[in-house]
Amino acid sequence: MLFEAASAAEVAAIAAAVRDAALPEVTELVPAARTVLVEVAPGATLDRVRAAAAGAGDAGAAPEPGARHTIPVIYDGADLDLVAHTAGVSADEVVALHSGAEYTVDFCGFAPGFGYLSGLPGPLRQPRLESSRSAVPPCSVGVADVYSCVYPRRSPGGWRLVGRADVDPRELFDPSAERPALLAPGDRVRFEPR
Repeated sequence: MLFEAASAAEVAAIAAAVRDAALPEVTELVPAARTVLVEVAPGATLDRVRAAAAGAGDAGAAPEPGARHTIPVIYDGADLDLVAHTAGVSADEVVALHSGAEYTVDFCGFAPGFGYLSGLPGPLRQPRLESSRSAVPPCSVGVADVYSCVYPRRSPGGWRLVGRADVDPRELFDPSAERPALLAPGDRVRFEPR
């Protein structure tokens, strides 16, 4: 079942309501930018899932926040000057704006452990690069549209890179760990300049 939502807050409310209902028939719950996908066991009806989602309440009421993370960042990204120029501020101001915000992991996707972090300050909300890079180094910190991110592994990507997380990439995503991804929907993230 796919629920469409008008905002990230509504996505979070629907996902929290379905998760909190602890329905045994739900096998997968996948929040995204404006949708929530709920997969159920074969043969299960969707009535209880619909009822749980309908009980999501006020989409403006934030669900309980998840884990809090502070990620150290070296602000030396390949696009730091481009982001500063586009925003009409200095590179130091980009660092202050980016590290001064608190972010929420709205959803994960694109690659395992890749979280879409909302809360990006207005001047840093910029389009993706016109051409994607074929390989972005692991731990790169980027901005695009209304989101910031940390690339958990080497992958292609078109986000504007402002820095790199000063962590071992396995801290971001380790498939052998009990909790493979550091970031999960609802988690809060702050970036700390190094």
